Amino acid sequence: MTQDRARTAVVGATTGPACRRDPDHGGPSGSVRRDTALDLAGEPPRHPSEFDRLLKTALAERPRTFLVDEAQWLNGEAFEYFRYLWDEPSTQLAIIFVGGAGCHTVLRREPMLSCRVFIWQQFTRLTPGEVLEVIPLFHPVWADADPDDIAFADQHAAHGNFRAWAQLTAHTRTALARTGRARVVQELLRWAFSRLA
Repeated sequence: MTQDRARTAVVGATTGPACRRDPDHGGPSGSVRRDTALDLAGEPPRHPSEFDRLLKTALAERPRTFLVDEAQWLNGEAFEYFRYLWDEPSTQLAIIFVGGAGCHTVLRREPMLSCRVFIWQQFTRLTPGEVLEVIPLFHPVWADADPDDIAFADQHAAHGNFRAWAQLTAHTRTALARTGRARVVQELLRWAFSRLA
């Protein structure tokens, strides 16, 4: 799979507020950051077993969704912990794994987790026609933009990649604010292109 494609694996079928994975903490019990979406009261637990109990209690209160980005970098221990949480009868949990190149392969290597995947979804670059349909709805900056300017931006910078469109939109907003212009024009887009990584 190429870098411009991503796969999403969805485990479970409930929805709710997200809990974010914190890459600064090691180990499976430290890989989930306390977040206001979980409404966890008190001081952070000192031991993994206390954290497990607190987390499972919170996950049993109402439906929740964990969104795990860059899932291709997780190890087997982390996947096993997510499976452990999902299998807990009292939890009301959906887990969405999102990742780039190699994510599908990594998830498939964990048979006890991958057999619980409800749906595998691959995302590819937007076609030029999809860009003209979707991008004006994506952000007000593009809502009244000339379709030729949107096509120009896609051809020269975004290339159908939604992440690139998000970055381009942020730089375009900055350019509009700095210049006082009300609409996107190609001159402004060229400046925004120069700011892309």
